[in-house]
Amino acid sequence: MSTAIARSSSYFPGIGVSITIAMAATFLSLRYGAPAMLMGLLLGLAFNFLMDSPKVLPGIELAANGLLRLGVALLGLRITFADVMTLGWVPILVVCSAVLLTLGFGIVVARLMGLSARLGTLTGGAVAICGASAAMAISSVLPADDDQRKETLFTVIGVTTLSTTAMVFYPLVSHFFGLSDTETGLFLGATIHDVAQVVGAGYSVSGEVGDLSTFVKLLRVAMLVPVVILIGLVARSRLSQRVDDARSVPPIPWFLVLFVALFIANSFSLFPATVVDVAASGASWLLLTAIAALGVRTSLKEIVGVGIRPVVLMAAETMFIAGFILAFILIYKP
Repeated sequence: MSTAIARSSSYFPGIGVSITIAMAATFLSLRYGAPAMLMGLLLGLAFNFLMDSPKVLPGIELAANGLLRLGVALLGLRITFADVMTLGWVPILVVCSAVLLTLGFGIVVARLMGLSARLGTLTGGAVAICGASAAMAISSVLPADDDQRKETLFTVIGVTTLSTTAMVFYPLVSHFFGLSDTETGLFLGATIHDVAQVVGAGYSVSGEVGDLSTFVKLLRVAMLVPVVILIGLVARSRLSQRVDDARSVPPIPWFLVLFVALFIANSFSLFPATVVDVAASGASWLLLTAIAALGVRTSLKEIVGVGIRPVVLMAAETMFIAGFILAFILIYKP
């Protein structure tokens, strides 16, 4: 019992820092009308030096990962089947197609640039699906060596940096092209790399855009399992290396399962309106706290010193999926 208490208490400093930053972000949002999510991220970045403190690290990691996933799962109570049908089946199929095309684009362009197909697979999968989480899952089914570890680290750092940049600028792109709330939600959810930044960008525009962009993003997250299984099978076949079945089949993210369960329950009105309202409010606070923690643990200095070609590759993949989705929206007008 005492061990469990001691372990739990180790999270308090980091959680406390994240909550404090979230409260400051809320104050700035109310006082100046700035997006709370964006303020939380920027304030968090300013406190990155705290990551040098071992006392803060456990709580920051818990907030940036555990609280984020719980907050996203609770968002299932803010969406119903009726909301999904406002998007339509064609956009959903286009989003799924964008994932596969971006992955293929990354592999082809990597080879044309003289880079490894493995790097193209890592970066293309990270950009197409769910950022750093996808990079780690894909890396787990590829042959391990020093180059693979370096490429994975670069991909995680690069996709986080690009995703943070997209979180700030993509809402401005939506405004420039005069996209509706539905179109903006589709664009943000289908193009920004990490779940956290999709949430931040979406809710910085409006609650409706945030809900829809999160749903679209989770469509991409749902493709993680079949894509990683396919990559593992191809890698094993081409390199004639046996890969352990446990590594070949990554577990389905628990927050995705919970999100879907709550989404279905809410569609059939299985929860009282009071419970839904409280959960929705709690989700917003959890996500803001997670965004603050994400900012604290993000150091843009780490990307300095990486070769220019991998940076160009990942930027090209980012522009490819953004251009593909934006072209669809402007032509199809969902």
